[in-house]
Amino acid sequence: MDRVSTPPHIADKSTDTPVPGLSRDSIAAAAQRLDGVVVRTPLEACPRLSVDTGAQVYIKREDLQGVRSYKIRGAYNVMAQLSDAERAAGVVAASAGNHAQGVAFACATMGIEGRIYVPTTTPKQKRDRIDWHGKGFVELIAVGDTYDAAASAAQADVLRTGATWIHAFDDPRTASGQGTIGAELVDQLDGLPDVVVLPVGGAGCMAGIVTYLRAVAPDVAIVGVEPSGAASLAAALVSGSPYTLETVDPFVDGASVKRIGGLGHAVMAAAGACVVAHPDLPAIAHHPAVPVIDRSDVDLAPGSVTIMHVDEGAICSTMLELYQNEGIIAEPAGALATTALAELSLPANARVVTLLSGGNNDVSRYGEVIERSLVHRGLKHYFLVNFPQEPGALRRFLDEVLGPDDDITLFEYVKRNNRDTGEALVGVELGDPSGLAGLQDRMSRSRLNVERLEPGSPAYRYLT
Repeated sequence: MDRVSTPPHIADKSTDTPVPGLSRDSIAAAAQRLDGVVVRTPLEACPRLSVDTGAQVYIKREDLQGVRSYKIRGAYNVMAQLSDAERAAGVVAASAGNHAQGVAFACATMGIEGRIYVPTTTPKQKRDRIDWHGKGFVELIAVGDTYDAAASAAQADVLRTGATWIHAFDDPRTASGQGTIGAELVDQLDGLPDVVVLPVGGAGCMAGIVTYLRAVAPDVAIVGVEPSGAASLAAALVSGSPYTLETVDPFVDGASVKRIGGLGHAVMAAAGACVVAHPDLPAIAHHPAVPVIDRSDVDLAPGSVTIMHVDEGAICSTMLELYQNEGIIAEPAGALATTALAELSLPANARVVTLLSGGNNDVSRYGEVIERSLVHRGLKHYFLVNFPQEPGALRRFLDEVLGPDDDITLFEYVKRNNRDTGEALVGVELGDPSGLAGLQDRMSRSRLNVERLEPGSPAYRYLT
């Protein structure tokens, strides 16, 4: 990587940072440490998304790092600054998978022993890659079903053994390493972007990039994107401090964090971020300095900072579109930022950069990816149908209820109450989302007792 310096056409407008140790200078120093270690990933124009949005869309391809995510930038920058005593004590980290690969790579490169804690939900593909990058220097330990559970176990290890803690996001050295992405994209664009769209997990990466952009390009509009099932930054901003969510949806494993880092919260609060309304926010005591706005009111004015969320099903649709159109393999967290483009009113011809943060997606997950995408697009629906146990009942359902473009994708008996009826779980894929109303009308006119399972309901999660 070239040394980070302010491009000649950009004035240095540095301001005080709210986090000691995180600044434009710390990002420049991180770039020097990472020179020859990380890949200067491409900033690629995306014609399809440009046509779809009316803007000039560029994708920053951090999935093309050697560990297939940006996390190596932060992990290596921290470990390159450890003292001899800290290295000798060994390192401990917690990760959903990508930070772990960065730590494992650094361990093998520097000859440091490490223990890495991951959730049990971490895909096998990521676990295998952690072992491969660690080259025998790393012990992998799976515990709990969320990042936060793995982090708790890792911190207990640190207290017990005296090992050195390598945080995935809540460390200015980590954020400084990840902030080098901001310096690269400005240099590669040969000018300033109008809008930068970033994924949010623990918010270390966003904090680093925002710190750099605010120093050299304060008029750039910034959008942070969280998964709907883990809107921990929005919750922290609204409450006024890091806030622990009761539950998270672990599907977007690289960004499913129950509690945002204090570093990320401090940087985004100081940046004056506003928050798009989320169903979980009304239950949180509202900090009066943080505007909560409707999605339709998002204004990408120069210098604005907006935190929004996108549905996990929409993320899956974006993953499939990137694969089918651009040949890009994106993991769920990697597709977060790009997913938001369809929900933003981008200024015409604006130069928009979206960060594709990782490509560590297990091929075995594509069945679930396709399923969630179909449900999100209104093409896949589930029903409990109480069939009379008599000859021809299923045939009548096929002939009288299903439309010509509808297809049964699942049929299984849930239980048989008696000899006369039997309740079945039926999955139907429509040819077009608009066909749902007609399907439900035909169901209501049949003599079958039918209940639609609403996505997200307890019955839906249990039965499907």
